[in-house]
Amino acid sequence: MSKIGLALWGSNGHQIQNSFFTNPDVELIGFGEIPTENMPESYRECKKYNSFEELLNDDKVNMVSLCSAFRSQQAAQAILAMRAGKHVYAEKPCAMNEEDLDALIETSKQTGCIFREMAGSGYEQPYYAMHGIVQGGGIGDIVQVFAQKSYPWHDNRPQDENIDGGLTCQVAIHAVRMVTQVTNLKVKDVLHCVETKNGNPVKDGECRIASSITVLLENGAIATIIANYLNQTGFGSWGNEALRIFGTKGMIEATDGGTKSRLVLGDKDMGSLDTSSPQYNWYNLFVDCINDKDNFPMKLEDELHPTRVVIRAKAMAK
Repeated sequence: MSKIGLALWGSNGHQIQNSFFTNPDVELIGFGEIPTENMPESYRECKKYNSFEELLNDDKVNMVSLCSAFRSQQAAQAILAMRAGKHVYAEKPCAMNEEDLDALIETSKQTGCIFREMAGSGYEQPYYAMHGIVQGGGIGDIVQVFAQKSYPWHDNRPQDENIDGGLTCQVAIHAVRMVTQVTNLKVKDVLHCVETKNGNPVKDGECRIASSITVLLENGAIATIIANYLNQTGFGSWGNEALRIFGTKGMIEATDGGTKSRLVLGDKDMGSLDTSSPQYNWYNLFVDCINDKDNFPMKLEDELHPTRVVIRAKAMAK
């Protein structure tokens, strides 16, 4: 079986140039809008595309990894790629409005090309271990959830939300995924979203520094989601994330960037979670899906549900 021909486009996000070569079924064909020095040394001589059109016209390319310079343009680029017969793996948010999100889903169906967002937040450890306990009914019926995602501020944070999607859509989406993927509950309604530019060091800057979202889950539970650019370097890790789920029989949590976990059932403290079981690798799943080796643990519409939630939350904040 021939290898999948991969092209990378854009470096605005978590591009996969440092991990694609770990999959033996993939061959890098070329890249564009990525500084050569950002590529692994052994791949710097690959084809360099001067335009997205040039990439799309390369018959050797079967799959495109998208981290577009402007996130507001990424959905349109993904649709063009699928219409050109390329499978697409896209950075979040893959779309910034529901019309584009629906168009991505419909184009994937029409063309038969696989489209996926880089969306495995809730299937990484320790959240995957939490998922198993929650789905097994270990903490009873879910009543309330709290999720947090915090990143540091740095001077390269875009003041134009068209570049990265803005705080709610490109950071809070991780927390929404943790809530929905671990609980297996969709968001029935976005009740409230408020953002603030307070703390933005750029005078009259448009970058939001903190966001709070309240949602109603489909079983009647409520969830609170916060995101900010206030993680301090002294914390010790790039992301300060937390997920705490309260059920009728117990409470389960992962805190301090996922380094600590705890399960409490009634009057028993069960201690930390066993996170030794394998976690999902979203990129490898994508590749396997192209090769008909495996299927994703969820349908595309369900994978993109958190994206739809943050799009609606953002609209409410406006």
